[in-house]
Amino acid sequence: MEFALETLLFLFFAAAIAGFLDTLAGGGGLITVPALVVAGVPPLAALGTNKLQSSIGSGTASFLLFKRKKILWPEIKALMLMAFIGSIIGSVLVQFINTRALGFIIPLVLIIIAAYFIAAPYLNLETDKPRISDSTYKNIVVPVIGAYDGMFGPGTGSFLAVSGVSLRALELIKATATAKPLNFATNIASLLVFVAAGKVIWIAGAAMMIGQMLGAWLGSHYLFKVNPKILRILIVTMCLIMLGQYWYKQFAS
Repeated sequence: MEFALETLLFLFFAAAIAGFLDTLAGGGGLITVPALVVAGVPPLAALGTNKLQSSIGSGTASFLLFKRKKILWPEIKALMLMAFIGSIIGSVLVQFINTRALGFIIPLVLIIIAAYFIAAPYLNLETDKPRISDSTYKNIVVPVIGAYDGMFGPGTGSFLAVSGVSLRALELIKATATAKPLNFATNIASLLVFVAAGKVIWIAGAAMMIGQMLGAWLGSHYLFKVNPKILRILIVTMCLIMLGQYWYKQFAS
């Protein structure tokens, strides 16, 4: 698939903005997936290409957390394996969804995740004691979230963190740190499936990877200086604008 220079620049800047906002408030996938769809990338290729650029962010974050010993390999390896397996399953299943149906399902899922993204800070999900066992969390919850990431993706890091807080009684910082390597495992698993299926557009992914790294670097310099609630509204607004543009094109054609 060939792209005009302005399309690649659009994807680069979309990824840069996503990387910047994702560092500060999360939810970057709510920008990158619609950006790819608006750029004319077929639904499955949009999901696969998004995995290419998102793997960079989750991989870098995971590496730094391991290096700084904020998370320990013996404690996380089993969860990463289950997240990986769940994502493989989800990524394989999405390959069999009709492309026309997927063109409707992806925007619908993004709208639902956008609504959750705005509401999440107001949901009191903390608990003093675990609501489920380690085994149930590892063998059911983590693979299910992994399967969602394999099929769609946006919001996965938030789901993993929230599940740790609400189901395993982890502190928010610990749950957020734990979510990073799990999200990296789901991203890599999904990327492998999409690469094998030939659903990754490398030139678009490369442009977005560079933008993602630039945005994350800029975001790290503004961390804790911006109101996350305002950023969440901005992310959702951009997501809805791009989805509106996509649907306008669909109906206009």
